[in-house]
Amino acid sequence: MKELEGKTLDQLFLAARTYNKFTERPVEDETLRRIYELMKWGPTAVNCQPGRYVFLKSKAAKARLVPALLPGNVAKVEAAPATVIVASDSRFYEHLPEQWLAYDAQKPFVDDPESARTAAFRNGSLQGAYFILAARALGLDCGPMSGFDNGQVDAEFFPDGRYKSNFLINLGYGAENGYYPRGPRLSFEDTAVIL
Repeated sequence: MKELEGKTLDQLFLAARTYNKFTERPVEDETLRRIYELMKWGPTAVNCQPGRYVFLKSKAAKARLVPALLPGNVAKVEAAPATVIVASDSRFYEHLPEQWLAYDAQKPFVDDPESARTAAFRNGSLQGAYFILAARALGLDCGPMSGFDNGQVDAEFFPDGRYKSNFLINLGYGAENGYYPRGPRLSFEDTAVIL
């Protein structure tokens, strides 16, 4: 592979922002499918792919989410063209016989529910990050957020208990000045060590 060009790095990381306001341009269903088709290739442990996604576009769908939101997030969700509930499948391992052919990776998760919960959360979080990068790669802007009651979201959207919500992403085409001033980032020296 070759190193990516500056404009690509800008779009994915350096100039990309967390948006709180979006234009009225809709996010088409086909675009949501394209995001998924791109992000699904990001690596997960034993190819477990526990991420699950609920796309809320209609007012009625978003109204189901609003009671679980902190007050400061209500207007953001209502105004975004789409909001994605990023969740993980607690029984992701049921798909492993088709997804991981190197050896039987299913049994350890069946026998150890805590290990399965940890793997679902960890790898579902990774997939949520891949989702953001895929959306940015396709020209969309993202507003990832917490600030909601996971229990309420799970009761409303995943009543059988199999899926567990992780975080939300407001998705669309960012409005001019639709973000806060960029905050500083910690330096390499503050966060890393090479041994």
